[in-house]
Amino acid sequence: LLKKKCKKILNTSATSLMNSNKYVKLNVGGSLHYTTMGTLTKEDNMLRAMFSGRMVVLTDSEGWILIDRCGKHFSAILNYLRDGSITLPDNRYEIAELLAEAKYYLIQGLVTQCEASLERKNQDADPICRVPIVTSPKEEQELVRKTSKPIVKFMYNRGNNKYSYTNSSDDNMLKNIELFDKLSLRFNGRILFMKDIIGDEICDWSFYGHQRKVAEICCTSIVYATDRKQTKVEFPEARIYEETLNILLYEQDRPCTPHMIACTDSNTGEPVVQRSVHNCQSDDDIDDSSRSHRVRRIHVHSNRPV
Repeated sequence: LLKKKCKKILNTSATSLMNSNKYVKLNVGGSLHYTTMGTLTKEDNMLRAMFSGRMVVLTDSEGWILIDRCGKHFSAILNYLRDGSITLPDNRYEIAELLAEAKYYLIQGLVTQCEASLERKNQDADPICRVPIVTSPKEEQELVRKTSKPIVKFMYNRGNNKYSYTNSSDDNMLKNIELFDKLSLRFNGRILFMKDIIGDEICDWSFYGHQRKVAEICCTSIVYATDRKQTKVEFPEARIYEETLNILLYEQDRPCTPHMIACTDSNTGEPVVQRSVHNCQSDDDIDDSSRSHRVRRIHVHSNRPV
C-alpha cells in the first residue's frame, strides 16, 4: 500500500512537472506571446485561475489562446511572473498603464511595486513651473506685493517700435526669450519669474528683491544706418546671469554669513582681524528715512550702469 502511494505521488509530481514545462501560445489583444504553463501558474492570480480549469479559455483555429486585453505591457507581466520583479518604465504614464494591467491580472506584488514607484515619483517630481503674464502695472504691483521670493521680470514687445530692426535683432530677441525660459526652469521655486508683453520697452529685464526693483537691464538701443534710424536688440547673456544670481541673495531663508573686520589692538597697536556678529539685518529693519535706494540700470550698448 505504501509503495502504491509513493508511486502515485511520483506520477502526480511528474505530471505536474510536465504540465509546468508545457508551452502555451497567447494572443493578447493581437500581441502574440509564447510562454510555459509554469510561468502562468506560478502565483495565485487570474492567469492561474484561467489555466487551472476554473475559467473558460477561448482559442482560435491555430491554437492561440485569446485574452481580450491590450498586449502592450503583457511582456512585462510575464517577466514579473518569471523573475519576481522587473525594471519599471521611467515614464510615469507607462507605469500607471502597467499598474492597471497588474490589477486586472490580480498580480499583487507587481501592483505594490508600481504603486511604490509612482509614489516616489510624485514626491521627487519638480512642481509645475508657472510663469504669470502681467498686462498692467497694477497686476505687477500685486504680484510683487504678495510674494516673498526674488523676482525676475522679462518684458518683450516687438511691436512697440517705430523704427526698423537691425539684421541680428530678431535672433537676439529669440535668444533672450529662450534664456528666460531656461532660467525659469532652473530656478523654479526659488525665484518668481514673470513676463510683461505690453510694456513701454521692447526688450527689458527687471530684478526685484525684498519687494522692490534692484536692477534693470535694457537690451535695446537706437543705431544710425545711413539716413535712417534702426532699433538694435542685444543679448547680454552674462549680465542677465549675473543679476539673476545676485537677486538670490534676497532669499528669505538664505543663511547669514559672518563678516571679518579689521581693527587695532588697544594695547600693542598691532592690526588684528576679528570676526563680527552675523549681519542679518534686512532692509525692512532700517528706517525708511535712512535708506537710499537706487536701481542699477544697465544699458547694454553703453555697457555702463546709470
